[in-house]
Amino acid sequence: MEKANFLLVGVGGQGTLTASDILANVGLQAGYDVKKSEVHGMSQRGGAVISHVRFAEKVYSPLIALGEADYLLSFELLESLRWAHFVHPKGTVLVNIQELPPVAVTSGQAEYPERETVRQELSQRARQVLFVRGLEIAQELGNARVTNTVLLGALSAFLPLAPEIWEGVILETVPERYRELNRQAFYLGREQIEQGV
Repeated sequence: MEKANFLLVGVGGQGTLTASDILANVGLQAGYDVKKSEVHGMSQRGGAVISHVRFAEKVYSPLIALGEADYLLSFELLESLRWAHFVHPKGTVLVNIQELPPVAVTSGQAEYPERETVRQELSQRARQVLFVRGLEIAQELGNARVTNTVLLGALSAFLPLAPEIWEGVILETVPERYRELNRQAFYLGREQIEQGV
């Protein structure tokens, strides 16, 4: 892998920024130059959270240009559509199956799109679109907060980086009492891709 551009998107409280920190550190551990940029749009109140992470031998800018994201990792269904224009035509989109309707939807001013509509629109932008049972797997493990680690596990299945690198960074990042939970979440997310979503 010479280079990779990752766009992580979600809403406040989903662990998007922690996931981008882990991803950036995985890149560093693997020997890449890494740049990261974040936007917190009222993130603590459920607003949009966007993080650009770039790996290469040398990265000159932390920002991904439109149409240049190799991977879009979306923590929420609607957010995947909002940022789809960043995806490269040969890119991969991983979408957590979770719906967090914005105010426009809850106030009745707009409708939340059907899952199949989201899939069709994303498929026009990217080569590969996969829906990940991130929240569901996290809830089965007993803690919805590890949804982000499930999604990182899913992402890891696409990259030529040893799972042990990911595991090491995750275990260094999370509090000790959550390490085993996060380790399980990571491997269940990875397994979901390896066995077919």
